[in-house]
Amino acid sequence: MFNKIVLPFVCFSTILFSTACNGSSSQKMSESQRLTDTTRYGKLDTAYFASGCFWCVEAVYERLYGVKEAVSGYAGGSTKNPTYEQVGGGGTGHAEALEVFYDPKLISYETLVKVYFGSQNPTQVNGQGPDNGSAYRSIIFYRNAAEQKIAETQKQLLADSGKFSEPIAAEIVPFTVFYNAEDYHQNYERQHPENPYVQRISVPRLRKMEALFPELLKK
Repeated sequence: MFNKIVLPFVCFSTILFSTACNGSSSQKMSESQRLTDTTRYGKLDTAYFASGCFWCVEAVYERLYGVKEAVSGYAGGSTKNPTYEQVGGGGTGHAEALEVFYDPKLISYETLVKVYFGSQNPTQVNGQGPDNGSAYRSIIFYRNAAEQKIAETQKQLLADSGKFSEPIAAEIVPFTVFYNAEDYHQNYERQHPENPYVQRISVPRLRKMEALFPELLKK
C-alpha cells in the first residue's frame, strides 16, 4: 500500500557493531499529506503510542487481532510537519510514534495498553534498546479521561508488581497531533526482513510480544 524506499543502514560501533533504527532521505511531504484522515476506516477507534523505534512498534500492533492498521509517525512535539531527520535530531520535541486503528468490539484500549507495556523495557528512559534520545522515549497519548485512567492504572499496576527495581518510564500525556512518517518507514519490518536492525532488534521484540500474548494474535 506504500511506495517503499530502501534506506541505507547505519551501524554504530560498539565492540564489533550494533544496530540502530536509522536512515535518511530527502523526501518531503506537505502538511496535508502528513495528517491522517481518521475516518478512513469507518467506525474504527484510534490509539497513539510511542516506545522506541516505530518500525518495532508498528510490527507489534500489526500482529494483533482487531487492529486494522498501524501507521508510523511523529507525535508529542511542537514543530509542525517535522521530517525524520528533524525528529531524530531531538529539536522538535516529537517522538517516533504509532497511530493504531482498531475495532473496540474485538480488542479493547486496555488490552492495547497491556501490549504496549509488555512489548518494551518499561523502565528505559529516553530510549528503547539501542535507540537513545528523546525521539525514542516512551509515551502513551490519551484522547479522553477514560483512556487516561486506563493508562495510569496499568502503569501503576506495573510499578506495584515488584517486577522492576526502577520506575516505569512511560509518560502519559494528552494527544495533540500525529504526523504520518515518510512512506519508506511504513510496514518497514514486513517490507525489509533482511535489514540488520529488523533481524537483531525488531524481530526479537516482536517474538517477545507474541510469546506473552498468543491469544491476541491474528490467525
